[in-house]
Parts: sequence; C-alpha cells; structure tokens
Amino acid sequence: MTPLRLLSIQRSWLAALALLALVSPGFGTAVAAPPSFIAFESGHVRPLALSPDGTRLFAVNTPDNTLSIFNVSASGLSLQARVSVGLEPVAVAARTNDEVWVVNHLSDSISVVSLAGVPRVVRTLLVGDEPRDIVFAGTARRAFITTAHRGQHRTHSSIAAVPGAGDPQLTTPGVGRADVWVFDPANLGATLGGTPARIVTLFGDTPRALTVSPDGQTVYAAIFKSGNQTTSILEETVCEGFNPYLPCLVNGSIYPGGSPGPATNHEGIPAPEVALVVKYNNQFSQWQDELGRNWNNAVRFRLPDQDVFALDANSLGQKAAYEHVGTTLFNMATNPVTGTVYVSNTEAFNHVRFEGPGSYGGTTVQGHLAETRITAILGGSVLPRHLNKHLDYSKLVTDPAYDTTAKQHSLATPTEMVVTKDGRTLYVAAYSSSKIGVFDTQALEADSFNPKLASAAYIPVSGGGPSGLILDEARGRLYVMTRFDNAVKVIDLATKAELGKQVLPNPEPTSVVQGRPLLYDAAISSANGEASCASCHIFGDMDDLAWDLGNPDDDVVQNPIQGRLLGAAELLKPHINGSGRVEDFHPMKGPMTTQTLRGMVVSGAMHWRGDRSNGFFGVNGADPNHSFMNFIVAFEGLLGRATKPTQAEMQRFTDFQLQVQLPPNPVRNLDNTLTTAQQRGLNFYAGSRRSDGLPLGEGLGFTCEGCHRLDSSQGFFGTDGKASFENIPQIVKIPHLRNAYQKVGMFGNPTTPFFLAQDSGWQGDQVRGFGFVHDGAVDTIARFLSAIVFIPSIGVGFPLNNPDATRRDVEQLILAFDTDLAPIVGQQVTLTSTNAASAGARVDLLLQRAKTPFASKILGGTVTECDLVAKVALSGRVKGFLFSPSANAFTPDDGTTATVTDATLRNYAKTAGQEVTYTCVPPGSGSRIGLNR
Repeated sequence: MTPLRLLSIQRSWLAALALLALVSPGFGTAVAAPPSFIAFESGHVRPLALSPDGTRLFAVNTPDNTLSIFNVSASGLSLQARVSVGLEPVAVAARTNDEVWVVNHLSDSISVVSLAGVPRVVRTLLVGDEPRDIVFAGTARRAFITTAHRGQHRTHSSIAAVPGAGDPQLTTPGVGRADVWVFDPANLGATLGGTPARIVTLFGDTPRALTVSPDGQTVYAAIFKSGNQTTSILEETVCEGFNPYLPCLVNGSIYPGGSPGPATNHEGIPAPEVALVVKYNNQFSQWQDELGRNWNNAVRFRLPDQDVFALDANSLGQKAAYEHVGTTLFNMATNPVTGTVYVSNTEAFNHVRFEGPGSYGGTTVQGHLAETRITAILGGSVLPRHLNKHLDYSKLVTDPAYDTTAKQHSLATPTEMVVTKDGRTLYVAAYSSSKIGVFDTQALEADSFNPKLASAAYIPVSGGGPSGLILDEARGRLYVMTRFDNAVKVIDLATKAELGKQVLPNPEPTSVVQGRPLLYDAAISSANGEASCASCHIFGDMDDLAWDLGNPDDDVVQNPIQGRLLGAAELLKPHINGSGRVEDFHPMKGPMTTQTLRGMVVSGAMHWRGDRSNGFFGVNGADPNHSFMNFIVAFEGLLGRATKPTQAEMQRFTDFQLQVQLPPNPVRNLDNTLTTAQQRGLNFYAGSRRSDGLPLGEGLGFTCEGCHRLDSSQGFFGTDGKASFENIPQIVKIPHLRNAYQKVGMFGNPTTPFFLAQDSGWQGDQVRGFGFVHDGAVDTIARFLSAIVFIPSIGVGFPLNNPDATRRDVEQLILAFDTDLAPIVGQQVTLTSTNAASAGARVDLLLQRAKTPFASKILGGTVTECDLVAKVALSGRVKGFLFSPSANAFTPDDGTTATVTDATLRNYAKTAGQEVTYTCVPPGSGSRIGLNR
C-alpha cells in the first residue's frame, strides 16, 4: 500500500471507526462509534457584536456551538460566560445590553440569549433554511434575519397566517428565493418557534448580509451568490462542427454557429461537442459569447441581476433594488455620516474559457478567477471598486516580467467591514489574506486609491481567516475574529500591534485546523495573492456558476472509472469524448458547474467526469483521497501559483476537506417521512421498471436506483462512484443528488432533440443562470427526466401512461433526497413556562427521532437519527443533559443522579428562568455537546 493510501481519510477515518465497533444498548446490534465532531464549514457573517454600552463583546464559536461573552475593559477582554446555542452559529447582534440574538446556520434557528441572572437561552425562534445574518431596525426595533426560501418551518401550520409563509414553490418559475424573516421582539408570540410579523421575499437567490441606514429606517439585504448575468446554453443549440460562423437549424430555431474552438487539443485530437457559457450584454440586450455572437434564441429568460434590496424597516415594503453590485456578495456596512452602503464582494470571470497557459486555446482564467471588490452604493449609483487593481492579469506567473511582489498588496475574500464614526475610514477583513484592509472612504468611492500605497496601512492579523470586525473607537481598538485559529484578537488601531487574544474552545480535529488554510489562503495558493480554491468553492461549497476550465494545452488521458452502458457509446456516438474512444478523458471538457467540496469522503472520483481519477499522483478510479490529491495541478494551472504544493501540504488539504459534510436536506419532512408525491417518486425510482437502456439483458438497462444508487449504509446518495453513457457527447460520472434543491431557480429552455419536454416559451425574470446536470444548462429536473434515454417504451423508460406525472413525482423525490444526516439534525426548541402547549409536541418529535434507527456510512453504520441534548439553568449554572434511548431518560452532566426523566426535565421549564432548550445534534456529538463542558 502506498503512503497516499495509508494517509487516506476515507480509510483512516471510516475504517478506524469500524475497528471501534460496539454494541448499542438501544438495538443490540454491532455498530461503529460515530465521530464526536462533524465539520460543516459554515461561513461567518457577523461573528462579533459589542453591547450598546461597550462593556461586553460577544463572539460566536461556530464549531463549538456556543456564544462567548467577554467583559471589555482598559486592560483587554476577560471571559464572563459561554452559552450553548444552536448548531453552527454564524452571526450575533445585541438588542440591548442584556439581550443578544444568535443566528444558528445549521439549526435554522435564532437563540435569544439573556444575560439577566445566569446567561442562558430564553427563547428559540425557528426560521427558514440556513439563516445567515441579523440586524435590528425600525421604530419598533424589529429583528431582520436572512434565510433561504425553503426549510421545514416555512410551511409549519403555526405560522400559516403569517404574510409570506407557506409553500416555497420549488418548481414554479419566476419566484424570489431570498427571504427576510421579521420579528417584533416585544411580541414574539406563543407559537412553537415564535410568530414573525412577516416573511419578506426578495427576487434573488439565497441572501446573506444585512445592514441598516444611519437613521435606522432602511434595511439593506444582499443576495449571497447573486450571479453575473451568465448562463450555459444547451449543447445541442451550439452547432456541430466547430465552425463558429455557420448557423444551424435545431427544432425550428436558428442558432449562430459552432463552438469558438479550437476544434482539437494541442495533440490534434478532436474535442467533444460541448455547451457554451454566454454573458448578457446590457448595452445591446443580447446574450453574447466571446466572439460577440447573439445567442438570444437559445435563452428563454432574463436575469435582472438584482443584488441588493432596500426595505422600509417599518412598512416592510421594498424601496429599491440595486443591480450589478457583484457576483458573490459577502458583507455590507453603512457609512454613519453619508449613508453610503459598502458591499464586499468578488466578481467572477467565468465567461472566459480555459485554464492552463492559454497558448493553444488563446485564453485562460489562470490567476484571474474572481476580482476582490468593494462596491459603494451612493444614492442611485452603484460603484464597483477593484481592491487589487494593481494586478496585471495579462502576465502569467511564468512570464519573466511577472511582478512577484504584487501579492504583498493584494486582498482576497473580503468579508465583514466597519466604518469609523466620522465616516472617513473603512476597515475590511480579508479572509483569505490574513489582513485587514484600511481605506479612506472618499478615495474608495472616487476610485483614486493606489493599492501599492494603500497597503502600507493594512493591518496584518495572526491566526488566519479574519472574518469579523468590531471597532472600539473609545479605546482605540479593533476586535478581530480569526476563524483559522478560532480566536478573537485585540488590535491597537494606532500602532497596528496585537495587544491580546482570546482563543475559543475548538472541538475540531487537528487535521481540520491544519488543512483549512489550503482551501482559503490566497497568499500560499497563488502568485498574485488573490486566487484560492475558495474563489469558486465559496466556504468549501459552490459559487452557483459554470466554468469552462478545459485546457487545450493538456493531453488526452485514460479514464479508469468503471461504468454502465459503456458498450453502446462508440456505436451510438462515434465521436464520443471527441476522440471517439470511450476510455478517454479529453482535456477540453466544456462548461461544468462548480461542485461542492462537501460530502465527498465516500463518493469516489472527483469532477463531473471523474477525471481527477487520473493525474499527478497516478491513476485510481475509486479512491476519493487519491482523486482529491490529484487536484494539486490546479494550483499552477488554474490559481496561478509558481510551483505545486508539496505532497504533505496537499495531504493536509485532503484530510481537511474530506471531513466536511453536507447539511441535512431542508425539503424533507423532519420525521423523515415522504409526502405522497415523493413516495410515488420513490416507488418508481426504486421499483422494478427500468428507466434507461434495454428492457432485458443483464447490464443492458437499469432502474433509476440501478444507476443513481441509494444506500445510506454505503454512503450512496445518487452515486456509487461509477460512470455511465447517456447518449451525450461525453462519458460522465453518475452524480450524487443530495443538494439538488440548491440548484432551483433557473426556468426556461428551448426544445432540443435530446429532451422530449416542449419549449418552455419565454419565462421572464429568473434568479439563477445555471440549473441542472454537469453544464448547468438544463432548467429543471423534470426536463432532465424527459431525456430520450428515458423515453416511455414497452418495458423501459418512464411509464407509457401519463409519464409526466411520474416525472414530477421523481422530481419531488430528488428535491427531498436522502443525505448522510437525518433532517432532524440541528433542530431545536426552547420549552418555557408559557409555551408548553405549542412546544410540547416538538419535544415529543425530537425524542422520537433520537430513538429512531438511522444508517449512515459517515456515522459508522447504524445509529439513531440524532443525539438529543437539553440545557437548563439550575443552581446558578446551565446544566447539560443527554438523552439515552436505552434508558428512555436523560443523563445529567454532573452525575448527581443516574438519570432524569422526560417529565422531570419538562417540569423544570414551568419555573421562570429555567427554560429548557432541546437540540438534536449529530449522532456521536451528544456527549461532547451535552455532557463534556
């Protein structure tokens, strides 16, 4: 066995768990011990807050699921208390000196923390999926919280009468998918998770940051991955033959020509026919490619690119929307004097094709993936400002004239910002640079700053990953959250010296802490200090774009991945993979959507085609560790680093990333049951009727599940790591289906020969430019299921009788697809002296799911759906309890009694000040979170 395999996370982590097999008292069967920590890599939004009187600093501890409370004095910070909140807290805001609200990204909740008496959670508000930010605004000082336009609580009966609540309409065109939940703190209601005054839906995809005007009467909300008016057009609408100026007629529509080319790689091997990324030209009202050709006939929708919305904090109506702010919007801040809104963002260049040197293809995005920016919104003007305008992207690192000192002045991944009270100075945390950028606001707005000169004022920060900032001007300090070392730093504003630090408790394995910088740190990832893997894989996830990262200067290599229906490929597609050989990976692969880096530990080879199975460290068609290691070439070819990382560095990156997991599915019922439509979809998906191939013959046809395997005990959630021929120009790996719900929002496709679905017709405004399959060109799952390979026939394909109904059912199933974690994970509720009638049933549900068997490869086998933890303030401290399914009772954290019954724990909550907060945490994490404090 090679050293790489010995170091493999897949083998060392999961196999090690298997060796720790034990007998579960709940089931009496041998299972493996689940890990005590699951990494999710949730991105900080507003991790720090200062009390209005400036005497306390609040810091979220994301991996530890706690809020740290520090006393602030002339001598620095001193810890007052730590309060357990929900899972993956990412933002905090102080409502008063004694009340703090914490946003729990994985728990879909808000923890209302009281500092009166024992610091504790006094109420848990339930909101939409993956909340990110919170502010207080308006005459009534309402709470505004950003969430995705989905989640189980959105449709809960307790808020049915709330304006904006209800069905998220995941299959309906033209629906905004960005929600802002608004609560009145003085009237939270007695419902299960609080009663919002309204859920405001904005016409964008998932939102992230919020900020408030100086007078407190306007709330600004920013769309997170708002896009840049690019989209993929279907491969069949790009004329065959690589003649860019020879139009063609496809299903009644005329298209301008073939791929811009080149038609071969540098070896002269023909390239496959692929889709094309086009960008909307607002001046000419055309979807154009790099040649300026008009592709309007291939696009059936409009992308308004509304990025930032202004809301009246009192009426809750939309006042304005601002376009073209940026592609990925991280944070916002408001100038307290002028009211100018600043938006930290990056602008992606995914409309430029190819990685590598650009010699044979003529273009490359090497080192120029996404520009770091702050956009000023001043009145009605939107003013993007490139913070790294000193970079000369026309020169690659291999050019003798390349400026190797340029990275010293660069900032990457701009996150939280703060502005001085006089409105003259802006500070921005550069997450991927370990620096705080410092800008004169007038120079920033006028674009008159010189980064090479301005960088002299930048503040270096130890620890890495600065994600949050708080200005303490009275004491001349800047408080900085640094995510890489999970600490809060105290910076002297006058000298830029680090005066002190408070390291937060961190349950993350050492391998996670050591490997994280390889994802983000642009100074070590690229020669220009701007590009990193996180430029596209935002917080280890997706950027919701497609990129054509083929490399015409690269060689054709062999595909070692086992596959299905491959025998028919060369017969039915003589030019399969361009070369005509089913076993080839051609380097000119065409547009591919950015895939998540989460949940990969048991998913086999990586990339849409699995082409990282063959690379720098050799060939292996199944091992995810080996495949991730082969990404080493991207540091030079894509990010523009002068040399490759060392093998040890790459292994640290791999060991970290393969531990990061996907969240539970927010579309699936909390009790893990299926709706009637989803169940019908599963009946077909896992039934006996073949959906693809031939009706008879071993290996000549497959059911949906026969290709897209669903077996949680093996970690199969749509893929078993194999490839398949599906009558398209390239062999692709069968993808997993766990995050299909995140790709909803592009509606509109022309008719093409490959799909039976009709032309959608003009669909109007949409919120996303990329949808489903590898190139993101297919608008809906239902259209994908209408592919000719699934054509209703005798004995195979979708049913002959009403096939569209079955397609819609399977679509509903895929949107609610199984994941490695049960949907109950993260869910919580606080039982108080006044809400037992509404919250009691949710406590029942949490108890039920904590007893229910659940199979998960990453959790070591058969576990329960969650570990149930409870917290309550007793005898001057917050006491923890862990539910034991075998004893049907709770174990206390101090061992004072053997167990505590459910009734006893609920009885505590009848006394004011003894609120009980229940949280379903990942199996294996219960002892750490509930008892080991």
